[in-house]
Amino acid sequence: MATAALIGCGDVSVVHRAAIERLGVDLVGVCDIDPSRAGTGYVDHRRLLDELRPDVVHVCTPHDRHVPIALDALDRGVHVLLEKPVAHTVAEADRLIWAAREHPDVKVGICLQNRYNLAARAARTLLTSGELGAVHGGSATVLWHRDRDYYRARPWRGRVGRSGGGVLINQAIHTVDLLQWLLGDVVGLRGHIGRYGIDDGTGDAGSDGGIDVEDTANLLLDHAGGARSVLFATVTNVVDTPVTIEIATDRATLLIRGDLTVSYRDGRTEVVPERRAGPDGRDYWGASHESLITDFYRRLTEPAPFWLGPEEGARSLRLIEQVYRQHT
Repeated sequence: MATAALIGCGDVSVVHRAAIERLGVDLVGVCDIDPSRAGTGYVDHRRLLDELRPDVVHVCTPHDRHVPIALDALDRGVHVLLEKPVAHTVAEADRLIWAAREHPDVKVGICLQNRYNLAARAARTLLTSGELGAVHGGSATVLWHRDRDYYRARPWRGRVGRSGGGVLINQAIHTVDLLQWLLGDVVGLRGHIGRYGIDDGTGDAGSDGGIDVEDTANLLLDHAGGARSVLFATVTNVVDTPVTIEIATDRATLLIRGDLTVSYRDGRTEVVPERRAGPDGRDYWGASHESLITDFYRRLTEPAPFWLGPEEGARSLRLIEQVYRQHT
């Protein structure tokens, strides 16, 4: 039986704990620098790694701690399953990429779990099969709600130096990843970011109260092969609505909004139902964390790197950082 440790006991850690338990993996320890969240666990991740020697460590910390902890685990021969994003900057992601190459026997996985969604996988199969003809492009929306209390509860979320950014890197990165996974490599990118709705409780959206990340973004992506996609993402919506991805091809339009609906030009319609989120975590995280985590453990004995490793995980981060650089 494999053993695991969990570093970072914040919000997303609950889905990792649940998956570990259902897999029958032995959770030997937890760690958080906040003693109130660590409970009887560790506050120093290096001490945890040295004393417990887990087979796998799940890293669910703030973004700027992802790579330093992963590097410490790699140096000790411990497999790493890292929450998204792979890092808060591309430079940090590159450090992990090089370290992973120097430790080929140690697995590193990145939690871009939406690639395990039934709808996304069915869409990719259809698009790559050629049966839908030419792929012309697509559009995507991420319309969520995050108020001032969200950033007050975890101040790192609102600071570029720790999070790397706002809605693009923290909420929409999964959708950016799916657009390039479904439509192909991005060869051209333009975008705009802004902070319009986050205030400090006074009602003045211009008063950021210490928040320096974007709450709204729009992107135009040109894909290899000629397809074009657009993305609009914001956390200023009044509610969390389902993420949408719509893709136009010669013979059909594919719409992902939870389920996948394929509307063929000849009038036929097919629906691929998505798994429904269980009681762990939040509905808008989807239901595929457990699928990714299960697959990661299943592949631990394989010689090849995990398919969603740091290089693959950094693809969406590189696109997002391009947008940020356009506005520095």
